[in-house]
Amino acid sequence: MSGGDEQEHAVAEAGSGTDMNTPVDAEDAGGRERVFAPLPPASGRAFARTWWGRTWLKALEDTALDGAQLKLGRAFARRGAVGAVAVRPGRITAVVLGTDRTPCRADVLLRELTADEWDRLLDVVVAQSGHIAALLDRDMPPRLVEDAADAGLDLLPGVGDLDPECACGGWDHCAHTAALSYQTARLLDEDPLALLLMRGRGERELLETLQERSAAQAAEKGGRPPVAAAHEEDMPQGVDVAEAFALGVLLPPLPEPPAPVSGVAGTAVLDGVADAPGLDVGALSFLAADAAGTARRMLAAAVSPQTSGRPAQRPLTAREDAVRLAAASPGPAVTARLAAFCGCSEAELEIAVRAWGFGGAEALVVLADRSAPPAALRQARAELDLAWGEEEVRPVLQGEGPRWTVVEGEAQLRYGPDGRWWPFRKRGQAWWPVGGPERDPAAALAAALADDGESPVGV
Repeated sequence: MSGGDEQEHAVAEAGSGTDMNTPVDAEDAGGRERVFAPLPPASGRAFARTWWGRTWLKALEDTALDGAQLKLGRAFARRGAVGAVAVRPGRITAVVLGTDRTPCRADVLLRELTADEWDRLLDVVVAQSGHIAALLDRDMPPRLVEDAADAGLDLLPGVGDLDPECACGGWDHCAHTAALSYQTARLLDEDPLALLLMRGRGERELLETLQERSAAQAAEKGGRPPVAAAHEEDMPQGVDVAEAFALGVLLPPLPEPPAPVSGVAGTAVLDGVADAPGLDVGALSFLAADAAGTARRMLAAAVSPQTSGRPAQRPLTAREDAVRLAAASPGPAVTARLAAFCGCSEAELEIAVRAWGFGGAEALVVLADRSAPPAALRQARAELDLAWGEEEVRPVLQGEGPRWTVVEGEAQLRYGPDGRWWPFRKRGQAWWPVGGPERDPAAALAAALADDGESPVGV
């Protein structure tokens, strides 16, 4: 069987896999090939979540000369037309179903690092145990890429580094190789070690070489290998077992542990205030309990080292604080008083409470705001246009400021001041938030269209 036939055979066998991110066949003896199962359709989600995945896509989009082919390839990838992806040194391969569902083999080539370049890269990685720990955790920290660049090495592709080869005969990135590249960005999100395999080293070979180098480096310095340290850095440093056993007979027994806290103490109401005219004892008890809980959280934040240096949050407005109180389910009487304070009906307060649950004060701003800069709306329109292929049926949106509604539908997008999009769904005569914010407007729209819950009580 020729080399090309072997690759086709591997890709064809991989098509039966179901796990999204696990290789569907065993690695070869040197771990020099991995085959990832076909990914499900990507409707309503961005193709790259991580910075290195987005860098991969930028290399594709800055290299390709035909924007129409890129857009069509993105549509192919979004609808799930890319088969299993085989990753080998210098090459990725997949079978892509074209517009007429005809299979076509697509390859994208990426230059392998030379032996000397790999030596320099391994020196960079071993020099920092944090780099090793990140790779073991399947992360690609920017510092690693920067340190590699300082050594004259480009780990991530740049303009012109992704070289297409396709059975369709296209000389530039065609829709097939573009679809493969978009799908590869999703794979790299989950496992950046696949990028290092493209550059010439499989995971097994890479880790074995790092182990050898780190052990040699530790032997020279008289310490632990950085690879071992990366595994053990979070483990407490114990004592010799014999020493611990000997100390056990000399030290006094430990004191009894304190009794566990069974719950938060309630707030007491002074005797005699129940008959005071105009005093709502239930509301007073609720406010006292809320104040005690707020004080407890503020104290915990003040003594926590993880909160030092964080920017202070702006104080809530009176209306925002009223919605926060209503979100704690204070009971019908207190809820009615909070709605009256806000100048709205209890049904409108319920919508605000639901928004609060998805995003706090920011969500309340989106709920009421109707202004947005035109430039941001133009950018969002461009993102939406790229989210669907030419052959896909996409909803028709009618814009009204930062609120875009599906024509003859029950879904709506709202643009927030921070540039994120919030999904809404119509229930009766009111619009209800149905999810948290998304940077990708297509993802937010997918959440709005997917929500088919029952109308809340009272609407």
